[in-house]
Amino acid sequence: MNPLLGRLQPYPFEKLRALLAGVTPNPALDPINLSIGEPKHPTPDLLKAALAGALDGLAAYPPTAGTPALREAIAAWLARRYALPPLDAATQVLPVNGSREALFAFAQTVIDPSGGAARVACPNPFYQIYEGAALLAGAQPVFLNDGMALDALDWRGVQLAYICSPGNPTGRVLRLEDWKRLFELSDRHGFIIASDECYSELYYDEGNPPLSALQAAHQLGRRGFARIVAFSSLSKRSNAPGMRSGFVAGDSEILKRFLLYRTYHGSAMSLPVQQASVAAWGDEEHVRANRRLYAEKYRAVLPLIGPPLATSMPQGGFYLWVRTPIDDAAFARELLRQYNVLVLPGSFLAREAHGANPGRNHVRIALVAPLAECVEAAQRLSQLARSL
Repeated sequence: MNPLLGRLQPYPFEKLRALLAGVTPNPALDPINLSIGEPKHPTPDLLKAALAGALDGLAAYPPTAGTPALREAIAAWLARRYALPPLDAATQVLPVNGSREALFAFAQTVIDPSGGAARVACPNPFYQIYEGAALLAGAQPVFLNDGMALDALDWRGVQLAYICSPGNPTGRVLRLEDWKRLFELSDRHGFIIASDECYSELYYDEGNPPLSALQAAHQLGRRGFARIVAFSSLSKRSNAPGMRSGFVAGDSEILKRFLLYRTYHGSAMSLPVQQASVAAWGDEEHVRANRRLYAEKYRAVLPLIGPPLATSMPQGGFYLWVRTPIDDAAFARELLRQYNVLVLPGSFLAREAHGANPGRNHVRIALVAPLAECVEAAQRLSQLARSL
């Protein structure tokens, strides 16, 4: 067996199951699950129709590089969304089976573990795939705690930096000056930037959408996207997590090597999913409608969460990052036991680093349930907090 598997920590939801073992939820209240970031809004009809209309494609092996039509649809979307000059769809865009598998596989492609000194920088708290990808590539994760200045991290030996904007779970968005400093550090130390942008289309200031790493590079006069690769997905944008459809875009030399890896890995996207993806990337109305649904939930829920809890409107995503008056794991247990609401302890999404676990005394709430359930959950959450 691969000995590196022994370095993996239990996934947050495994920790949650262990934490809640033996807890009997209040049977007088209907259960509400806000622990998992799985979109629940309906998948748009245009995606379903495109998928159903392309089922003959199941009779053919799909190309790992994706069809020209899909690469061109993604390149066109990137140019529209981020005001970029036209990308080379053949070399700067690569379809993937969702951002999760690509984020993991990317580390296996770009990390050189020889000498045992490879390091991978990750935000903290963070999406656990970053850590697992680093460990199984033979690298050591190093963490940039929430609110910590980029310059406070020792970047020596870092080969890859995972960046998430809007962030999971905090919803924070990198500003142009943040990207500028990150690019300068990459220039100095030579690390590759993997920008996880799967929440990029869930924002609530229509006049100020989040920057992409590619957009920031273009605005700063950087050409060719050297050492920059952006990852995105239809899961959150188009409420299609079951399609497992996304893309990577950026540095053509890096993507050339990533395509080689993926050719051997056998990770081609099925042709019907590719056709549905073309339809999704070509339409924005369903994306705007999706944002309106989440905005309505935030407007209804935020006023209900007050002291001793603390939270704020995120810049992006569909989470609330709520500070709790007691230990986050204990709070999650009591919330399930007394009020039958399931949330994720923040400490499960972070690691002890620089003398602190930045997820401690927080819970992550995914506003994916219907509006009425989100409102009911917020009321129960506040009732528990006031009783403590």
